[in-house]
Amino acid sequence: MTAPQPIPYQGSKRRLAPIILRHLPGDAATLYEPFVGSGAVTIAAAMAGRARAFVVGDTLAPLVGIWDAMLHRSALLADRYEAIWEAQHVDPRAHFDAVRASFNRERDPAQLLYLVARCVKNAVRFNADGDFNQSPDNRRLGVKPAALRRRVDAVHALLAGRARAVCADYGDSLRAAARDDVVYLDPPYLGVSGGRDGRYHQGLDYPRFVADLAAANARGVSYLVSFDGRSGAKTYGPDLPESLALHKSEIHVGRSSQATLNGRTDETVESLYLSPALVARLRADGVALRDRERVRSRPLE
Repeated sequence: MTAPQPIPYQGSKRRLAPIILRHLPGDAATLYEPFVGSGAVTIAAAMAGRARAFVVGDTLAPLVGIWDAMLHRSALLADRYEAIWEAQHVDPRAHFDAVRASFNRERDPAQLLYLVARCVKNAVRFNADGDFNQSPDNRRLGVKPAALRRRVDAVHALLAGRARAVCADYGDSLRAAARDDVVYLDPPYLGVSGGRDGRYHQGLDYPRFVADLAAANARGVSYLVSFDGRSGAKTYGPDLPESLALHKSEIHVGRSSQATLNGRTDETVESLYLSPALVARLRADGVALRDRERVRSRPLE
């Protein structure tokens, strides 16, 4: 069964999820995903039976609203999306602009779902005032309502009754996690989340992030971090410090579609870090940890 993806977020870990799942223990009570985005790891873990309960979260309230609706009001979310999508046919560009302006006033989750599905490369972007400012992809109209409804219904069937959505900081998940839980963290790329390139809803405070991971280590929390990486000669931020004693695995994702179109052979590599407590659990389960993994599928989109 193919994992459903109702929220087509750029940067989704859908293709990497099978590798990430190999680094989850078989006895996780609750899996936390506090930078949820498309929730690809949560969805894959639920399909594989790798945790008994799930907590998805983000500080972007409308995104959490999408997840809460999928868990509790899936039909209403699909209906709202369909109404927004169907209204675009007379003038798709003007409709997108109107929905974007309305979302920036009202912060309606269903409008955000439409904007994500319709915008360029499904790349969610915000300006310094916190307003959605990405442009539409004028070559397409976004996910058709019937397909979106199937995906929303599939996530509802998979997670309803054993998952909850929270609008909260990632630190809350690290502090709430017990020793039999696991936290999966996928923060925005450090190289493109601050300064002049602050394209995400919220950037990452790197010194605070490192301190929070150190505190989680002291509590024996099992966590994984997808953190930065490189594409060809371009890197996205530093390694996490050796003082955290994390196990690092490089996931070789392959060439991006853009690199292929431009005739380049740049390979995208993402870093996956495992906490000491998680490494101990995996080794107790007889899991062999690798320093290098490779995704064997189509080029990265």
